[in-house]
Amino acid sequence: MTATSAPSSAPERGAEPAPSPVPSGHEGDPHAVPGDSVPAGAPSPGDLHGPVVEWFDKNARDLPWRRPEAGAWGVMVSEFMLQQTPVSRVLPVYEEWMRRWPRPADLAAESPGEAVRAWGRLGYPRRALRLHGAAAAIAERHGGDVPKDHHQLLALPGVGEYTAAAVASFAYGQRHAVLDTNVRRVFARAVTGSQYPPNATTAAERKLARMLLPEEPATAARWAAATMELGALVCTARSPRCGDCPIAELCAWQRAGAPEHEGPPRRVQTYAGTDRQVRGKLLAVLRESLAPVPQAVLDQAWRDPVQRLRALNGLLTDGLVERLPDGRFRLPGA
Repeated sequence: MTATSAPSSAPERGAEPAPSPVPSGHEGDPHAVPGDSVPAGAPSPGDLHGPVVEWFDKNARDLPWRRPEAGAWGVMVSEFMLQQTPVSRVLPVYEEWMRRWPRPADLAAESPGEAVRAWGRLGYPRRALRLHGAAAAIAERHGGDVPKDHHQLLALPGVGEYTAAAVASFAYGQRHAVLDTNVRRVFARAVTGSQYPPNATTAAERKLARMLLPEEPATAARWAAATMELGALVCTARSPRCGDCPIAELCAWQRAGAPEHEGPPRRVQTYAGTDRQVRGKLLAVLRESLAPVPQAVLDQAWRDPVQRLRALNGLLTDGLVERLPDGRFRLPGA
C-alpha cells in the first residue's frame, strides 16, 4: 500500500512494555536471528532515529486520522482508504464516512452495498466490502472496539500484516515494523543505497525494518509514522527533495552518488480503457441509483459489449454487485 497515514503522536494507551535488551544489531526484535545487521557502510539505526523523528515533529501534516479523537477505528478506516490512494482523494470520503459511521457497529448495521456506495470513486472498491466485514467482526467479537492485540487484528476480515501492524502501532503505540511503499523507499535509499525497493516486499526488507525499529514501543510507533511521512513528502519516488531530508548526509544512496535504478523496470499502473475503468463506470451507475438498475441502463455506461460483460461478471464474482431474479442489478444488500 502506498499509505501516508500515521499519527502525529503515538497514544500512550495500550503501549507494550519495552522488550528486554538483546545483542547489538537485533534492535530489540525478539524474532531477529544471530548475524542480523544493517548492510556494511549503512548508517546505524541509532543515528537515523533522532533526525527523522525530530523532522516529523516539525513537519507532520495535520490529518484527521492523526488526531486523538479519531481513535483506533479512525486509524483503521484511514488505512483501508489510503491503500494505493492519495491523501487528497481520501480526505473528503474519510470525513463523511466517520461522520456517518463513527464506530464499527454503526457501519456493521448497514448493508455492504451502502459501504460500497459511500466509497465513491476511491477505487479498488473491494476495500469497502472488507472494511464492512471487519466492522461486523469487531462488533460481534470485540464488543465494538477495535482490538489492540496484533493477532486479533490479523484475524479480522480484510486485515493483512501491514494493516494490523499499522493499527497496532498508530492507534495503540505498539512496536511493529510498518512497511508501506513510502517506508520501503526510504529504507532502500538510506540504508541499502538503492534508488527504489523491489517491486514486491521481500523477507530481507522485513528483516531490515525490524532491525531499524527503536526498542521503546512509543518511540518505535513514532519512528514508523515519521519514516512514512518522510517518504510521502521528501523521499518521493520522483524528484526526491534530498536538500530537505534530515538524513541526507547519512543516506547510503546519496553517499554512493545517487546511482540510477538497475533492477527490473518499475511497474506503471494504467487506467484508461482497462477493465478497472469499466468496473468503475458500472459501479458509478449503481451508486447513483437507490433502486435496482436494469441491464439496458448499464449497457449505456460502456460501448464495448464484450469488455462491459467481462467487467460486470467480475463485479458479480467479487460480491460488489448483485443480480436480482428479475434481471436487474444493485449494490450488495442495498
